[in-house]
Amino acid sequence: MSVANTFKDHFSKQAGDYAQYRPSYPPALFAYLAGLCNKHDAAWDCGTGNGQAALLLIPYFERVFASDPSAAQIEHAEPHERIAYRVAAAEASGFPVQSVDLITVAQAFHWFNFEAFFREAQRVLRPGGILAIWCYSLLRIRPDIDSLIDDYYTRIIGPYWPAERRWVDDQYRSVSLPFPEINPPTFAMTANWRREALFGYLRTWSARQAYIRERGSDPLNLLLPALRESWPDASQPLPITWPLHLRVCRVL
Repeated sequence: MSVANTFKDHFSKQAGDYAQYRPSYPPALFAYLAGLCNKHDAAWDCGTGNGQAALLLIPYFERVFASDPSAAQIEHAEPHERIAYRVAAAEASGFPVQSVDLITVAQAFHWFNFEAFFREAQRVLRPGGILAIWCYSLLRIRPDIDSLIDDYYTRIIGPYWPAERRWVDDQYRSVSLPFPEINPPTFAMTANWRREALFGYLRTWSARQAYIRERGSDPLNLLLPALRESWPDASQPLPITWPLHLRVCRVL
């Protein structure tokens, strides 16, 4: 079986919610990554989903390529004249040899065939190019709300997370990068959300979809009443933080 045919589609069904409710990455992250690059002709956002990271690359690169194996995700991506979207596997992008200066992988690397993707990254990056992968931890709001979401994540839907999720829980610390690594600064995503935006975000979790398929009921019904009790004013926004875990390396 080819690498391209091993894609596990956990997100197409909720692609619309994914585009609407996923938090945004900090612009400072992309300024930092661009500052590491020797040239700024082209960047490739691999596993782009709805194009969140691709859009944030626009200020720094003449061209941005963005790929995802899910056609539904690409359909929901925000168009831009300088972004070329493509439905393609991470391990077989179809991009020319030594054609990009930066590759970003935002909250998607754990779905890849690591060795095959690293070979593709080395093929596509120019000498001295940068590869950056990152994931983010569970959101933090307030201790009482955090404990409810943590329990939901581990106890209620924990058995329904795909096996690849373990790499995110490990914060990518166990990933062995084949190129010289760069020690990056710390970044985090932040937002001020009302309660319903949080509920929308929780609907995008792939383990929820797996739970519904197997059990025929929505696990969020076990969480939302307690969240409403802890966050009674639906109109009150609260600050939310997602710690980012970034690994960066340079292809020589």
